[in-house]
Amino acid sequence: MGKQYRALIIGAGFGGLGMAIQLKMAGYQDFLVLEKSAGPGGVWRDNTYPGSGCDIPSHLYSFSFERNFDWSRRFPAQPEILRYLEYCADKYDIRDHARFNTEVTGAHFDEARGQWRVHTAGGETFHAPVLVCATGQLNRPAWPDIPGMEHFRGHVFHSARWDHEHDLHGRRVAVVGTGASAIQFIPCIAQPAARVFIFQRSAPWILPKPDRTWRPWQRRLLRRFPLLRTLDRLYLYLMFEMRVPGFTLLPKLMQLYRLQFRRQLRRQVRDPSLHPHLTPNYPMGCKRILISDNYLPALNREHVELVPCGPREIRPHGVVGEDGKERNVDTLILGTGFRATEFLSPIRVTGRDGLELNEAWRDGARAYKGISVHGFPNLFLLYGPNTNLGHNSIIYMLESQIRYVLRAMERMEHEGIHWMDVKKQAQERFMEWVDRRMARTVWQQGCNSWYHTQEGRNTTNWPGSTLTYRLMTRKPRLADYEIMTTAERHANLEAEADN
Repeated sequence: MGKQYRALIIGAGFGGLGMAIQLKMAGYQDFLVLEKSAGPGGVWRDNTYPGSGCDIPSHLYSFSFERNFDWSRRFPAQPEILRYLEYCADKYDIRDHARFNTEVTGAHFDEARGQWRVHTAGGETFHAPVLVCATGQLNRPAWPDIPGMEHFRGHVFHSARWDHEHDLHGRRVAVVGTGASAIQFIPCIAQPAARVFIFQRSAPWILPKPDRTWRPWQRRLLRRFPLLRTLDRLYLYLMFEMRVPGFTLLPKLMQLYRLQFRRQLRRQVRDPSLHPHLTPNYPMGCKRILISDNYLPALNREHVELVPCGPREIRPHGVVGEDGKERNVDTLILGTGFRATEFLSPIRVTGRDGLELNEAWRDGARAYKGISVHGFPNLFLLYGPNTNLGHNSIIYMLESQIRYVLRAMERMEHEGIHWMDVKKQAQERFMEWVDRRMARTVWQQGCNSWYHTQEGRNTTNWPGSTLTYRLMTRKPRLADYEIMTTAERHANLEAEADN
């Protein structure tokens, strides 16, 4: 039998680290973080492509309990975000509670014992009554299924697994995709590459990125008066939150941002013949809105070609577009995003009565408040189904979920709860509410994106404000859970013994 813990946490990104730190601050010491990578960081450890960074300002893209990190610029770059997460792990001694290079392959709930058994690729088993899955939505790269890929004789890699050993100087490069990652790395590779072909299935909406470095006197001021950092964080939160009606109630409000996009397009792209190809044909906000000041100008380079269609076929020395034309290349970079709707895959999670999570989610992932799943007691998800945002910092949502999990654990201890399993009716009632709200959002205005399953259901985004979610998750409502108390368990065991 493996070692016993009070709680097991899968993942050491923002969610897993935040959960671990809050557990420790609440007095818990017997928890363990299991992380498949060599250290903390999650998506910010994996995505090391050139230009990688965040589109939420640093003062808002940080924990509310750890605001005083000395950020160098307004919008943080990947190396600095990773340093921040490593700083948090070190400051709160989370490394002593973590097992790195430990990939979880399965988790099984033992109903009689009220315990989760978690198995790793290395053959180890760990036990805990509470299992927190903080694997996130953006951890598994999506590899496109393009005919002929296996015949390509050049070099292929995904942006989330960037090959830094492959020198792009003088290379003929094809980039597939124009999502959030691609518009960050394309300007960086355009200069060394001899030729860059950008295969674009659909144009993204792009807005200016008001980034800048913090000047030395500003950083000194922020260090001396931490309240300024807090006020800036509050200002940013309110400004971003004001976008909610445009996403969830009145999509026509996004017209204001459309005007901003068109002005930037005219100013930054000299060739007017490109403008129609760079203008999306779907409502703004239906897919993720991107921010950049250097992507559109990169298209002005003579050796950079926008191919306004997707790839139809990969040949040994080139890519054939849907326009029928072959472009000769020696490097293929896939900026095709992540398998965001698959959540805990490929971990095999088994709940009560042998129910597998993949089976429970065969029609799309569903979770009560994005946290609890019927049939899987004491399993709590961070950044679960329908908790992603299109307008604000995901850290706010994660901290709401972390607080919810902590209060659930506290109630389990104080009220002698052996396990708690959200009722099917409560989960269905919540999901009906989500689906009603989702129907009128901009995300359901006719475009396909990584927010949706193949069947078209949005299992990713939250159809409301972050404040609504914070209020909804302020404390567990035990009436929505089936409860097995410790006393009931003992009584059942005694009855079984008597029989």
